[in-house]
Amino acid sequence: MLADKDRVFTNLYGLKDWGLAGARARGDWDGTKDLILKGRDAVIDEVKKSGLRGRGGAGFPTGLKMSFMPKQSDGKPSFLVVNADESEPGTCKDREIMRHEPHKLIEGCLIAGSAIGATATYIYIRGEFYREAETLEAAIAEAYAAGLIGRNACGSGYDHDVYVHRGAGAYIAGEETGLIESLEGKKAQPRLKPPFPAAVGLYGRPTTVNNVETIAVIPTILRRGSAWFAGFGRPNNTGTKLYCISGHVERPCNVEESMSIPLKELIEKHAGGVRGGWDNLLAIIPGGSSVPMLPKSICDTLLMDFDALRDVKSGLGTAAVIVMDKTTDLVAQIARLARFYAHESCGQCTPCREGTGWMWRVMERLAAGKSQLTEIDMLLDVASQIEGHTICAHGDASAWPIQGLVRHFRPMIEKRQLAYTRPAAAE
Repeated sequence: MLADKDRVFTNLYGLKDWGLAGARARGDWDGTKDLILKGRDAVIDEVKKSGLRGRGGAGFPTGLKMSFMPKQSDGKPSFLVVNADESEPGTCKDREIMRHEPHKLIEGCLIAGSAIGATATYIYIRGEFYREAETLEAAIAEAYAAGLIGRNACGSGYDHDVYVHRGAGAYIAGEETGLIESLEGKKAQPRLKPPFPAAVGLYGRPTTVNNVETIAVIPTILRRGSAWFAGFGRPNNTGTKLYCISGHVERPCNVEESMSIPLKELIEKHAGGVRGGWDNLLAIIPGGSSVPMLPKSICDTLLMDFDALRDVKSGLGTAAVIVMDKTTDLVAQIARLARFYAHESCGQCTPCREGTGWMWRVMERLAAGKSQLTEIDMLLDVASQIEGHTICAHGDASAWPIQGLVRHFRPMIEKRQLAYTRPAAAE
């Protein structure tokens, strides 16, 4: 269990002042000038050594991503974009950071921006996060007034502006190039890659896009050292992580814990356990609604990190743990998610545009027990044709929940269809 002294987010529950005075009392903005003056290479190298991987879902090494930016400026702007869209169902960690620890994010923007040579940061925030955006704007105003950002930020000689841009609630805007398109005032339709944003990003300029949590932990890593951060979790799965636990637990919560913590320990120590006890667990979705669900038999010994979940054909994703006990209709649950992904498709790629709606309709029939058994294999076949065949990962996100359901709970689906078809055959 993570000790309080090792927590990065010490005001996650909003029990203390979120403003500049409170943030400084908790250690934020302490020696920021010195961190900037370490230089680009030193900051990026420290982030690399920490093993920090993106906390938005993909888990790409953060230091490596930062190193893709041009080493020499051509005198024109380049940008850091913070993905605060957080539209993944079950995920609400970034919201709490912006609500209760906005200065941690703003300081992270400044330091990360200096390390990649960015002239400004754009924080793209989910439109429904109205109060969070207000808090963020107020914190940015405090930082400007104190000389922490803007011209000669923190007295470092580095100029860096921070802006908040409110989105309109599109799930697809959480994809980095879709987000860039939306920032430019266009439809949030993902771009083909290459070119990657580090070469051609916002307004055609070099851009790095990172998640809120990823950027917010960078100042603490630099202050406490990469070895400290790398000391948590398993190799290649290091650091602390915010987990969102919801569903059939006694106390749904957000909590900061060590990477690689056993799932059972995470749920029982922080969420009060599964409703009705651990043996009442049916399945969990471990990383937000887009990753495949897992049955209890796997959950008993599962570690919560990127590699352990990949090995069981799921993913850590955003670390949003959705717990479902034995009262859950899993088929109906996945049908509901299928409807969500069909609705949120941007329509750019044919497999996703046509396939997500088709999968949703088949899932509705399966949930109602009004389908043929042969349609289960047909559904899997279509899901595999969507997965990996679209510009962005939305196609994968729509296919994986269905694949996870059939992989682990096929007898449940078949039993429902047989219960429906047998009376008709008897007639």
